[in-house]
Amino acid sequence: MKPLNREELARVVANDLQEGWYVNLGIGLPTRVADFIPEGREVIFHSENGILGMGPSPAPGDEQPDFLINAGKQPVTMVAGGAFFDHATSFAMVRGRHLDAAILGAFQVSGSGDLANWSLGQQQSVPAVGGAMDLAAGAKRVFVMMEHISRNGEPKIVSECSFPLTAQGAVDRIYTDYAIMDIIEQRLVVRKIFGTDLEGLQSITAAPLHQE
Repeated sequence: MKPLNREELARVVANDLQEGWYVNLGIGLPTRVADFIPEGREVIFHSENGILGMGPSPAPGDEQPDFLINAGKQPVTMVAGGAFFDHATSFAMVRGRHLDAAILGAFQVSGSGDLANWSLGQQQSVPAVGGAMDLAAGAKRVFVMMEHISRNGEPKIVSECSFPLTAQGAVDRIYTDYAIMDIIEQRLVVRKIFGTDLEGLQSITAAPLHQE
């Protein structure tokens, strides 16, 4: 069995979202999740730029980039009953813990659940952490969706993050192309493995793995 491709990974994450959940999709890989929600299941997607009821990606030619975009400025659609609102209302939803889950990308996640997803430190100059900090602190569950290894061949799951932190101990579950892992009592617990075995997974993970 091979590791998951990006479409397969998005489908795995989508299948785990529960009926009636309100979910924020972060920039990057998480935006694909809306395309794979099982038929008949209602999951309400939130975007911090002021959308509730975000739908899947539009068909080519149906994009409306002047007004219907997500927080990453990608074209999206709206479901029936969806709503637009200002940033203050959007972040009140986040900070009021009204989101059942936030699905975020990451540069690094530590084995104890620390999240680094906004800056590569000296390698990248960015103005601020933005909405990721609010989402990591405000969502009832924080799921990370990312590739297991960086473009430089480095593990992205580490014992201690070397990049600037977004939040400490915030991550509940990690989805990668090689595994699903829960963080329980600051331990990285493997739930599923794709395309390798536990020994192989440990060789590309710079934090101790555990099984229950």
